[in-house]
Amino acid sequence: MLGGLMGEEMEVAVFEAEAGQGSRLQAGLPGVGLRTIDTTLTEETAAEVGDASVVSVFIRSQVTRPVIEGMRRVRLIATRSTGFDHIDLGACRERGITLCNVPTYGENTVAEHTFSLILSLSRRLGVAARRTAGGDFSLRDLLGFDLRGRTLGVIGAGNIGLHVVRIGRAFGMDVLAWDARPHPLIAEVLGFRYVSLEELLGGSDVISLHVPYRPETHHLIDRDRLALVKPGALLINTARGALVDTAALLEALDSGRVGGAGLDVFEGEELLMEEREMFHLPESEEHLRQLVSSHVLARQENVILTPHMAWYSREAIERILDTTAANIRAFLAGAAVNVVGAGA
Repeated sequence: MLGGLMGEEMEVAVFEAEAGQGSRLQAGLPGVGLRTIDTTLTEETAAEVGDASVVSVFIRSQVTRPVIEGMRRVRLIATRSTGFDHIDLGACRERGITLCNVPTYGENTVAEHTFSLILSLSRRLGVAARRTAGGDFSLRDLLGFDLRGRTLGVIGAGNIGLHVVRIGRAFGMDVLAWDARPHPLIAEVLGFRYVSLEELLGGSDVISLHVPYRPETHHLIDRDRLALVKPGALLINTARGALVDTAALLEALDSGRVGGAGLDVFEGEELLMEEREMFHLPESEEHLRQLVSSHVLARQENVILTPHMAWYSREAIERILDTTAANIRAFLAGAAVNVVGAGA
């Protein structure tokens, strides 16, 4: 039996719940009422919160100030993600709502997907699969290249980036890394070098992004930095779409400066799912530009796009759900963990 706040009647409202997720969460929350809702939490769906004391959301929910102000009894928001830029932290603080996240769950998962994109590009798998599906088994224009002996540049050597480093080393690649907080001992143990961002861009055959999205990292890879890239290098992004200036990337792909791109995230990705909603958004002209650029990217033979699925493995989802249940249990017991917002 949970202690602390468990003397009160508690209900958890879980938004963006896929089939089977509610039962795993419920198993980790004995004695707690749990209700699953398959839609995102927005101003339009906020009434679904009802009398819940705890709300759990995922990345497509937009927990804005109006949503937070309308949730009368909510005392905890448990996001099933590492990032929390979809939640208004200031409004949470003002209302005394605790916000917790899942700090780690997919380091190896995202790193493995990163290499699936790298290999798809280096061995021309996307083109080959389309051709053979149409009955063309020729090797025309399918010449690939070995990863062994190539240089991998990892931008952001945190938990995910270091897994990418390990896999790259296992392939026999030389590895360069750039990070705001370098750890020389880790570099010595894993066998890579920290360098400046400029040196990494100019010296890498494959460049992979693993930094968080913040105002200072918006368009980290822009026209000027793409001009520094080693001609023909591959660019991989499994982090956040807005790290890369899409228009500048298209120019670099057209000129051959960038030899290919593997993108699990890209600017305006959410608009591809809800294109009709775009025109109701502020700055719709900018959203239209992003949408058109995304469509152009999708038609490039040397581009592999995947639908923000790098994190999406069975094991990663289980880790997310188990950590979320543990976060809720700890809060109800009066000892909140993984807190990223001010508590009540």
